[in-house]
Amino acid sequence: MDIDRPANVSFFDFVGGVQLLQGEDTRTALPVILIGICVSGAVGNLLVLLIFLRDFRNGKGSEVKALLASLASTDLAILLLCAPVRAVTYYKQTWTLGSFVCSTTDWFQHSCVVAKTLILAVTTRAKHTLVPSAAGHLYCPTWIQGALASIWIVSMMFPIPQMIFASLVPRGRDTICVSEMPVCASVFMRLFYKIYPTATFVVPVIFTLAYNTKALHAAVNHAPSPQHQSKVTLVLLCLSGALGLMLLPEWGTFTWIRLGYNKPPVGLIIFAQVLLYACSSLSPVILMTMYDDVRQGLMTIWFSATCRGSKHPHSNKCPQTEGNGAEVGANAVPNAVSQEREKTFPDVEHFWTGRRNTHVEEAQDPVPWEREEKML
Repeated sequence: MDIDRPANVSFFDFVGGVQLLQGEDTRTALPVILIGICVSGAVGNLLVLLIFLRDFRNGKGSEVKALLASLASTDLAILLLCAPVRAVTYYKQTWTLGSFVCSTTDWFQHSCVVAKTLILAVTTRAKHTLVPSAAGHLYCPTWIQGALASIWIVSMMFPIPQMIFASLVPRGRDTICVSEMPVCASVFMRLFYKIYPTATFVVPVIFTLAYNTKALHAAVNHAPSPQHQSKVTLVLLCLSGALGLMLLPEWGTFTWIRLGYNKPPVGLIIFAQVLLYACSSLSPVILMTMYDDVRQGLMTIWFSATCRGSKHPHSNKCPQTEGNGAEVGANAVPNAVSQEREKTFPDVEHFWTGRRNTHVEEAQDPVPWEREEKML
């Protein structure tokens, strides 16, 4: 993949994945890894979105859930629209997707990555408590709508240079998609590429981690009922920490190349790109394992799917659920056992009733021979 940088450009980088790679192992392994991450992450984020949608329709939404649903939508866009482009590029080893995709793929991916970081920063202002709303109506406060609109506008404006400098370059019989910055724009763009990652990644991540750490400490030690609030804060802290660690290599290699330094190793560039998509697949795993509402909603969906697929959909094996996803029949088995124990046959019940009644009349005595034995 070695290619000389033209003399009239200040940096030269591949767009949409490293191209001109040598070796069949790389050509086969990388697309398989990316497709596996894409499929698993897409399924997880779709389940999270479905769970949050059920909660909102049943009047069990909250501001944090609204922002986490937006985060899952962003991860889904990264996995379905950005990861397949890299998989195709690594398999073909050249660019085959046209000039429009070449110009927009890095711009769109950076827009989604910046939006993820800023959405997690906005969760520090969101309330963790449930917001009462009429069942069947989606709840989304006005400030959240405004915040999300502002986040996406800013996220799409910052990476515009990715779109401007992307172009197709012929390479023998093949074509490659690269990003070339002219020397005349190098002074301004060097300053821009110092501000861009700092404002969209470093500062938001540090702020989110610091705020959630402080909020978790306050919730555990000072809140009157800290259990629910501390759990949600811990989830947000884990999401922020995972995002910061897994996106750090991508932002590091991106900034290093655009500041005009020597190119980092190709293995590091590929590893950073894989970590970026793995981060989008890890977020639903964190939510499903640590967020109680998501975990209960997942169990509800599982029981609903298994009951619908069974031959006897109205069987007692399928627990009923309320609108908020909690199981009404969580104690269905113990209740059923106790009910079975309480059930008795009518004749036997009448027999034991007669045994306990000491003033039963002789005409209604079910065991007259016992009375005769006592008289003897």
